[in-house]
Amino acid sequence: MTHKAKVIGAGLAGSEAAWQLANRGIDVELYEMKPLRRSPAHHRDSFAELVCSNSLRSDRLQNGAGLMKEEMRRLGSLIMECADACRVPAGGALAVDREGFTETVTDRIKSHPNITVIHEEMDSIPESPAIVATGPLTDGALYNAIEEFFGVSLHFYDAAAPVVRADSLNMDKVFRASRYERGSDYLNCPMTRDEYFTFVHELIKAETAPLKEFETPRVFEGCMPVEVMAKRGDMTLAFGPLKPVGLRDERMEVKPFAVVQLRQDDAEGTLYNIVGFQTNLKFQEQRRVFGLIPGLENAEYARYGVMHRNTFINSPGRLDWRYSVKDTPGLYFAGQMTGVEGYVESAGSGLVAGINLAHELQGKPPVDFGRQTALGAMAHYVSEYCGSDFQPMNINFGIMDGIENAPRKKEERYTLIAERALSQIDGIISNML
Repeated sequence: MTHKAKVIGAGLAGSEAAWQLANRGIDVELYEMKPLRRSPAHHRDSFAELVCSNSLRSDRLQNGAGLMKEEMRRLGSLIMECADACRVPAGGALAVDREGFTETVTDRIKSHPNITVIHEEMDSIPESPAIVATGPLTDGALYNAIEEFFGVSLHFYDAAAPVVRADSLNMDKVFRASRYERGSDYLNCPMTRDEYFTFVHELIKAETAPLKEFETPRVFEGCMPVEVMAKRGDMTLAFGPLKPVGLRDERMEVKPFAVVQLRQDDAEGTLYNIVGFQTNLKFQEQRRVFGLIPGLENAEYARYGVMHRNTFINSPGRLDWRYSVKDTPGLYFAGQMTGVEGYVESAGSGLVAGINLAHELQGKPPVDFGRQTALGAMAHYVSEYCGSDFQPMNINFGIMDGIENAPRKKEERYTLIAERALSQIDGIISNML
């Protein structure tokens, strides 16, 4: 018997979910509104579009995102296969050529024999079996339908950092290095004490773009606008994204007071993302204030920083650890709309939802990845958070089960947690075969 399912949205979660379903013999109709319409954060008509090259974050197993990515690799993740094929130098992080990545995902999806892509905007929640993965910028009739379905929707604001052209940088002031001599993948703009404080004071005074929908929006801590961070104290940035620790400019005898890092944003090295500089400043203010950073005096912007609203549902009590709606068999949600924060977590939720919907359709037992794995811990956080202030969460070892008699050193403790997680993933894979 041939089973069919709909997946709504071809972002990272939707693309991954469609891939997992299709690889298990399910005929998938993948609905994507582009190119008919784009969200404010999207610039291409292809699938799984990333805002910045380092959206997939650390690749170390002693990091929650790094562990989740390795779990996904072992489970045959489309997103991880494409990311690894399109990676660019970034020290211990998995950074990708964004254009190459999105085009690779799109080509793989469109060439799969079990996936039919339908370019159409949905205005209602589809009948099950289906996975809704329309992302945190869902709006219009579908947003209203989801809000009515769950009874309430929540929101917070997210921000993206600007991208500058490499050939517009003043390389006489910039040096190439990664922290703690782990390669030379980053460009670094060193600042003296006076340059730093001049920059911070102008940043605090700079004019921001108006937010249309909410007067006092909640902002996700991991994407805090740099100007908001600066207002917490003059030294906040120096101890945050501008900390000079582990960076040495061999041309200088004196250690920089602060360092602004630039991360390669494309395979050719023609574009660089200003690390940690998510912002809601007006475009002319970005040119003026960021131009105070040594090396960026005449920077040309391929993309200015922007801020936009993200929407997520109050998932605890409404979704289970499969990302399935508790009282509606065959209907799943996936991606950042569920309260997972970050592209890795979004793709991971799509993987878990896709596998479990396929199992549900085929009469197989559900797959609970458990709190001892990164994938499972994220799913259980989203579905079982007990507090009254549910907020989006990145994967971290704090939401995973601990280890008895664990070593006191964090690195050793996290290594054991990662080894246990990967062993459990290997066991799950064996049981699914």
